[in-house]
Amino acid sequence: MEIVPSSSRFKLYDQLQLLEFPDKYVLKPVDSPPHHGFSVDRRDGNIKPLDDNTSSGNATKVSTVFGVGGTIRLLAGTYLLVITSRVEAGTYLGFPIFRVTSMKFLPCNGNLRFATAQEKKDEAYFRTLLQALETTPGLYFSYETDLTVNLQRRSKLAVGWTSKPLWKQADPRYVWNWHLLEELIECKLDGFITPLLQGSYQVAELKLKNSPLVISLISRRCIRRLGTRMWRRGANLEGDTANFVESEQIVEVNGFKFSLLQVRGSIPLLWEQIVDLSYKPQLKINKHEDTPKVVQRHFHDLSQRYGEIMAVNLTDQHGAEGELGKAYATEMARLPNVRYVSFDFHHICGTTNFDNLGVLYEQIGDEFEKQGYFLVDAEGNILEEQKGIIRSNCIDCLDRTNVTQNYMAQKSLNLQLKRIGVLDSTECVSMFEDDYTKFRTMWAEQGDEISLQYAGTYALKGDLVRYGKQTVSGAIKDGISAMSRYYLNNFQDGVRQDALDLISGRYTVGTNSPSQLQPIGGSQPSFLPVASALLIGGVTVTSFTIHQAGRNTQQYLASALWAGVTAGVVAVIKANGRHLCSRPRLCHLI
Repeated sequence: MEIVPSSSRFKLYDQLQLLEFPDKYVLKPVDSPPHHGFSVDRRDGNIKPLDDNTSSGNATKVSTVFGVGGTIRLLAGTYLLVITSRVEAGTYLGFPIFRVTSMKFLPCNGNLRFATAQEKKDEAYFRTLLQALETTPGLYFSYETDLTVNLQRRSKLAVGWTSKPLWKQADPRYVWNWHLLEELIECKLDGFITPLLQGSYQVAELKLKNSPLVISLISRRCIRRLGTRMWRRGANLEGDTANFVESEQIVEVNGFKFSLLQVRGSIPLLWEQIVDLSYKPQLKINKHEDTPKVVQRHFHDLSQRYGEIMAVNLTDQHGAEGELGKAYATEMARLPNVRYVSFDFHHICGTTNFDNLGVLYEQIGDEFEKQGYFLVDAEGNILEEQKGIIRSNCIDCLDRTNVTQNYMAQKSLNLQLKRIGVLDSTECVSMFEDDYTKFRTMWAEQGDEISLQYAGTYALKGDLVRYGKQTVSGAIKDGISAMSRYYLNNFQDGVRQDALDLISGRYTVGTNSPSQLQPIGGSQPSFLPVASALLIGGVTVTSFTIHQAGRNTQQYLASALWAGVTAGVVAVIKANGRHLCSRPRLCHLI
């Protein structure tokens, strides 16, 4: 029995009644016939469509939810993901977009009481991961249109494509919950299946010289190498890279629609940077015979989707970043059809000189303008297509990348508005202060959202995007964010990485044996607080005894003793730094 809403354009049910019974959950659309919906057995997670005999009476709890995100099977049963609250974020091509503000995994694990002690322990850890996933930032969805396919690709879809269920319209690489949808798809519950996009959606309304325009900025995070900042670097053997995000800037003005695409992604080599309590862990390039194939696979996939590729590397040209950049340049020299540009952002722009990105634009501007943008008129006629794309990266593909992508988007916006006569040849968006502020704020907030998902904090260098220069308050904010990143990366991201490996299907309970789980990440060895106490106490006592040391020999010896203890504790912590950090349990790095 297939359950779908009735309309020529497919539309999901937008409000569902959740009825909780002792033995099952029942979900059915609000304002629909009573037998529309499905039930989930609370003992084993089996899903069944409702029939005419299903009663709504005797429910222990009744609530409203706003979508179904799928199911996931763990050791003792199934968990059903539902969206419990949402907020409208704007419109995309005329259709409302919503951001998830809360969601919940409902347990269907009545068989847990028959599990062994070890299975119960493992299940408890898996449930901890689900709780972490419930607070995932930056999830967006629509009931009426797909968010995962960019405007240019949409223009090439067959007639009738929008009448298909939304999960069929979606590009799986950008559906955050793709691996949770299988059971709902098998049960033909198309009207309930809510594809979730992780990324960002920002919108700004401008008015330039009496021409109103709407700029939408939508970013789509790829799930193929989903992970956290330090536990997912570089590429895997298939050529998928960490923190790969497609960003699309859509401008709607005077009946025209413009679209500009840019992508970011970690340097597509096999490299890692494992946390070890140091502020900047050692960056290691893994020597592998398949490295050239990895790079080739990555850029072949990009060229198939976007056309000509220009790779812009924003990393430092000295130190560890410089060594990684050299290795990247060496591999790129093997790809004659991809232009590689190295631009030392920190050296040329520093923290205050946003306009120095003009030096980069002098190198790549002609090719960037030839790549163009996608343009359709009010009748839907395609006037121009984007022929290529810029792939930007720094080390994290966050802060420097955000600033650079904003700069390129601004350049393209000027070209677009001049083309249709909104601006004349001597004008640019930056001349209109209020509107320019809205444009920059939109890009800065997008950078913050992308950063929260990968690094756990707001983006650094946000002031360069918002104001074109560093401010005192911005420097303080960056300092706080940098310290927060340090803490999260070292002491929390192991668990968060496990959660992402679970949701992305990289780890599947039942396929990967639970007995292979490593000691629980995030539960630090008991000697860490002891070592920390000894370190702090040692420094304090040493300082005090040194101050008193001039009075007698005994205090001098005490100072030396405590200094030795402190140095020993520092040495132990440094030598065991990797073991003291939160580490993933479920999967290996590659």
